[in-house]
Amino acid sequence: MTLTAMADATSPAEPKVVKGSPRWGDWALRIVAGLVLLYLFLPIFVIVLFSFNRPAGKFNYTWQGFTLDNWAHPFKYPALTDALKLSLNVAAVSTAIALVLGTLVAIALVRQRFRGHKAVDTFLVLPLTAPEVVMGASLLTLFLDLGWAAGYTTILVAHVAFEVSFIAMTVRARVRGFDWTLEDASMDLGASPTRTFFRVTLPLIVPGIVAAAMLSFALSLDDFIITYFVSGSTVTYPLYVNAAVKAAVPPQINVLATAILVISLLLLMAGTLYRRKRIDVS
Repeated sequence: MTLTAMADATSPAEPKVVKGSPRWGDWALRIVAGLVLLYLFLPIFVIVLFSFNRPAGKFNYTWQGFTLDNWAHPFKYPALTDALKLSLNVAAVSTAIALVLGTLVAIALVRQRFRGHKAVDTFLVLPLTAPEVVMGASLLTLFLDLGWAAGYTTILVAHVAFEVSFIAMTVRARVRGFDWTLEDASMDLGASPTRTFFRVTLPLIVPGIVAAAMLSFALSLDDFIITYFVSGSTVTYPLYVNAAVKAAVPPQINVLATAILVISLLLLMAGTLYRRKRIDVS
């Protein structure tokens, strides 16, 4: 037997690829998945579609005809515009505050082991699992006991209270995979702990922080139940939409909602492209 024949005999055989037609179970799974996606995205499609509607009355519920007038005058109703500005303000400020607190909590829970560590974990998950009605009522009771008047401040404190948990859990998942020897190497080279944090630790966990910030901002902008309990006479965008259902639903509500959706998608796309660019460069 030649060497070539011996090599062919000892080498493993290449696996054969068997191409078969999709089974009925595969087709059924695809159909179900498509129906679920349709169920999830159909309300969004309706909101976008009716932002181009020309309603005949006060309620933008039935399709009357295509128009661009709604997009030409998106801030036609001052009360709606003020409510949106307030929601954006609350979302931005509460996210900034909760981002600092939640990030520090996440780093502390991953790096340190202290007495009561498990208890902190439990209390961190409670706002995520507790019904929003319970949290809103409890926060309202707390504010009344403290003598605080319901308004912007109470809304801000309430949003920070539930955003911290979301941010801490998101950043914690990112920090868990962090190589802490990089910090040791930085300090061995003479860098102070503060300089090490801002030059080594923080840049590496920025993707988790950005994801947590986007999630927190969206939750704050969208929140209705907790805000309803602690808002008093202050009206945010979700509260305005809820009240408008009883009186009038102008198409500008759909226009602003669609604009927020488009901006969110653009930010998500930009973040994805930036991450891919960084991966390609590295």
